[in-house]
Amino acid sequence: MKFAVSLSMERFSPQDSMAEAMANMLALARLADAGGFETLWTSEHHTIECTIAPNPFTILTWLAQHTERLRLGTATIVAPYWSPIRLAGEAALCDHLTGGRLEFGIARGAYQYEFDRMAGGMPQQEGVAYMKELVPAVQKLWAGDYAHDGHYWQFPLATAVPKPRQQPHPPIWVAARDPGTFDWAVGIGASILSTPLAAPPAEVAVLGEKFRKAVADHPGRRPRFMMQRRTCVYDRPDEWEVAVRHSLDHGRTFENLFQNIGTVTNGFPEAVPFETVANRANYDPASVRANLMFGTPDEVIEKLQLYEDQGVDQYCLGLSFNLPFALQQKTLRLFIDEVIPHFEARARDRSRAPRLAAAGR
Repeated sequence: MKFAVSLSMERFSPQDSMAEAMANMLALARLADAGGFETLWTSEHHTIECTIAPNPFTILTWLAQHTERLRLGTATIVAPYWSPIRLAGEAALCDHLTGGRLEFGIARGAYQYEFDRMAGGMPQQEGVAYMKELVPAVQKLWAGDYAHDGHYWQFPLATAVPKPRQQPHPPIWVAARDPGTFDWAVGIGASILSTPLAAPPAEVAVLGEKFRKAVADHPGRRPRFMMQRRTCVYDRPDEWEVAVRHSLDHGRTFENLFQNIGTVTNGFPEAVPFETVANRANYDPASVRANLMFGTPDEVIEKLQLYEDQGVDQYCLGLSFNLPFALQQKTLRLFIDEVIPHFEARARDRSRAPRLAAAGR
């Protein structure tokens, strides 16, 4: 199992400066690059200060100038906000500007608050239909001349300019939780981005079964499987309260934007009252501590075993939930120093075992 990190530029108060948000993200990206993380993912969002990312391709191009090995991914592009020609060209140019390190992640979108401003108020659940038309069109534009006459977009013969640096194109990842999206994504040759959100660990197994079913139904496909959770690693077991408190507060901000039930003032969403949130059981502090990837290095290693058992190829640390910057840094350093080496050693042992068996040892 490899490891990735999901980062956003965050401002939760007008007193938080944009310069500091940029500096924090860059420092974490450099730390992840030097520490052996496989991929850095960043999202697309609009009009929201707690996730500053109007164009993730711009952010990834910037980070590419300051990193050497990290793969750089969009997690995720929001399908209804784009046209096929624009998306094909922007992604391909980013692939060149990042030295061929782009990972192309796409989703239907999540925040109804954004859809009311960016997609004419359509229900965010309808975004999946846009995605299913958009991605194949982008693939064809990357390949050469292509004319499109679809439900949402129509255009005469055109092609992506430039073509991607990676051939035939950057790896495609689709955000999925329902079986239909798993099946469609694997069927078009995409890999899977998923998350159990704040659900109990049993949800990891549920998502793992959906992935295995989709792969079994499409013989010959070899997709990868990434799963993301909010993550915080600390030295002592009794240090969990800070992570849980920030997770609970950020969750109430998410509920505001997802359900469109709160106010947003000059880009800053309020954290809605606990009485208005959905799935209140997910806001119990003990459940949050147990369900999310919070713990000491030893506790985190134990929790991660479930993900590896379910076939997760890449576990992604979700660090952007207004966690104090110093704690984000500590999380990455403890992961680099104590968690990643554990899984690297296990991988070496597994690869060595067949060779030793063949040699009769």
